[in-house]
Amino acid sequence: MAEAQEQPRMLPYVAAITDGVRQVLSEQPDAFVAGEDVAGAGGVYGYYSGLLAEFGPERVYDTPISEAGIVGLGVGASATGCRPIIDLMFMDFLGECMDEVANQLAKMRYMFGGHATLPVTMLTMAGAGASLAAQHSQSLEAWLCHLPGLKVCMPATPYDAKGMIIAASRDDNPVIVVLNKMSLAMMGEVPEGPYEVPLAEANIIRPGTNFTIVAMGRMTHEALSAAEQLKDVGIDAEVIDPRTIQPLDMDTIVASVKKTHRIMVVHEAVRFGGIGGEIAAQIQEHAFDYLDAPVGRVGAPFSPVPFSPALEAVYVPNADRIAAEAKQLLGV
Repeated sequence: MAEAQEQPRMLPYVAAITDGVRQVLSEQPDAFVAGEDVAGAGGVYGYYSGLLAEFGPERVYDTPISEAGIVGLGVGASATGCRPIIDLMFMDFLGECMDEVANQLAKMRYMFGGHATLPVTMLTMAGAGASLAAQHSQSLEAWLCHLPGLKVCMPATPYDAKGMIIAASRDDNPVIVVLNKMSLAMMGEVPEGPYEVPLAEANIIRPGTNFTIVAMGRMTHEALSAAEQLKDVGIDAEVIDPRTIQPLDMDTIVASVKKTHRIMVVHEAVRFGGIGGEIAAQIQEHAFDYLDAPVGRVGAPFSPVPFSPALEAVYVPNADRIAAEAKQLLGV
């Protein structure tokens, strides 16, 4: 009698985050978790739930409400041999700790000539769609990508969320893992054991032949839906998730453009000054002669995130808008 096939383990994105952090704490005795409400409340979205009971108050603990203090704690602890996971509750709070992020976390390894390493993993929550208004809904990853010394990744799936947290914790550089609050209930296959999703390695999540869509974070799922719509007008879109946006895997993106000759970049962040502009510029530099159309870009308008659900729904890019702008770009 043939052995029964083991069923894939399906987890929501939020549980995959927990699984990743648990794996880090289990395998690395010098790892700990610190942030606002991470111990007693399990974090604002619950992805640290149960870790206090499992690992104790010396490894999972609440901090005062001071983002500067949290990042400073991570910098100091990592420089003296620990591998901290620090929680920045919302990405919008970067403004409260920008000196610590930009001038300490990103630069200390360089300032000390490599004699200090800062293996800090920062988890932070980005994204609009939950009517949390302008101060709790921003996507500010482009700020971070402008800081040499940091690595920045945006896991789009439960599998990537767990694997990138583990990869980040094993890296000797500071890595910022940008999560998305609207992805927390998304289900996906997540292996039980430890695994890494390599940093700086893009993922072709839908092969295609005559159009490339590069989409980041939650927008990868909107891009996949848009690609299905575009099939009806003869566009076979290849969808690429960079996964890590600093450093960027431009080799994969350029190779796709050389095949498809047309490309659009999609992110939830404000279009002006977003990472999509950097990707577009590098395409112009490295694949200009292969382009049959201008590089398309889709992002949020230059406006604070609205509180109104009706306005917010228009503000955030979606599959219909991506498909419509692709058709306009390609003249179909």
